Amino acid sequence: MNKAVAKKIFWMCFTLALSILTIWALLKQNQSMSIEQLFKLIMSADKKWMIAAILSAFSYVIFEAIALCSILNSISHEKSFKRGLLYSTSDVYFSAITPSATGGQPASAFFMVRDGIPGGVTSAALVLNLMMYNAAIVFLGVIAIIIAPRSFFDFKLSSKILIGLGFVGLTLLSLVFLSMLRGGERIFRVIRRFLKFLHSRKVFHRLDSKLERLDKIERDYENCSVMIAGKRGIMIKAFFWNVIQRASQIIVPALVFIATGGDGKLWSLLFSKQCLITIGYNYVPIPGALGIADYLMIDGFSSIMSKDMAFNLDMISRGLTFYVCVTISGLITLIGYLKGRKKK
Repeated sequence: MNKAVAKKIFWMCFTLALSILTIWALLKQNQSMSIEQLFKLIMSADKKWMIAAILSAFSYVIFEAIALCSILNSISHEKSFKRGLLYSTSDVYFSAITPSATGGQPASAFFMVRDGIPGGVTSAALVLNLMMYNAAIVFLGVIAIIIAPRSFFDFKLSSKILIGLGFVGLTLLSLVFLSMLRGGERIFRVIRRFLKFLHSRKVFHRLDSKLERLDKIERDYENCSVMIAGKRGIMIKAFFWNVIQRASQIIVPALVFIATGGDGKLWSLLFSKQCLITIGYNYVPIPGALGIADYLMIDGFSSIMSKDMAFNLDMISRGLTFYVCVTISGLITLIGYLKGRKKK
C-alpha cells in the first residue's frame, strides 16, 4: 500500500470516527432526542418541503458540476455533465474527509487529467472555480447581513469570532487564488526550486524529464490563464453557478424547519444565519467541520427557536447536506474510478 492510499484510508476512518463522536455528543446533550425519535420526526414531516430539502442538498453537487463544465466549455475543453458530475462528487467527497476545504481539488484534477484535459488547464480551471467558491460564500454572507442585520448579533462571542475569522480568511483566500491565476510563474518557480532541492537530496533521479513535464504544464496553465483573463464572461458564469451552488445548500435548514412545522416567515432569517454559519466553519481545518458546524448551527438557531428544536434541525440538516450527500458522492466517485480502470 502506497503512502497516498494509506493517507486517504486514515482520513476516511478518522472522519467516520469523528462523525460518530459528533452524533453521540449531540444526542448526549439533547436528552429528549434519540435516533428513533429523529426518524419519527422526519417521517411525520411535510413531504413536499422535505423532498425540496433533499433535492436542494444534492443540488449542491449538481451545481458544482455545472460550474466546472461551464469553465471547461468556455476554454475549448468541452465535457458532458456526466463527466462534470464525477469531477464534482470527487471534490465533495475528498474535501469532506480531509482537514482542508481544498482537499478535493487533487481528486477532481485526477479525473480531469484522465479525461485528457492538460494538467495546466486543469489547474487553472480548478483555481478559478475555487476562487469563485470562496467569493460566493463571502458574497452570500454580505447578502445575509443586508437581509437580516440582527442575524450576526444573536450569536455568542465565540461564534462571532469564528464568523469574523471566516470572513477575513475566505476573502484573503479569494485574493490569493486570484494572484495565482494571474501570476502563475511565481508558483511554478517555487515548484521548480523544490524539485531541484529534492533531486539534490537524492529523493529521485532524472531531474530533466520532470522539469520538462513541469514546463509543459506551466505553458498550458499560462495559456489557460490568459484565455480566462481575456473573457470576463467565464468568471461571471463561474461566480453565478458557485453562488447558486452555495445557496442550494444553505437554504436546506430553512426548508427542513418548515417541513417539521416551523413558521415559514422565519425562512429568510434562517437563511441569513446559515450563510454566516457556513462562513464560520468553512475556514476550520477539520474534516467536514465536524463539531464546529454543529456548534454554530445550534448556537445560531437557538435564538429563534427552542434548543431542542435547534438540535433536531441541526441533526436533520447536517444529515442531508453532509452525511447523505458525502456518501452518495463517494459512491459515484468510486463507480467512476472503477469504470475508468476497466477502460484501460
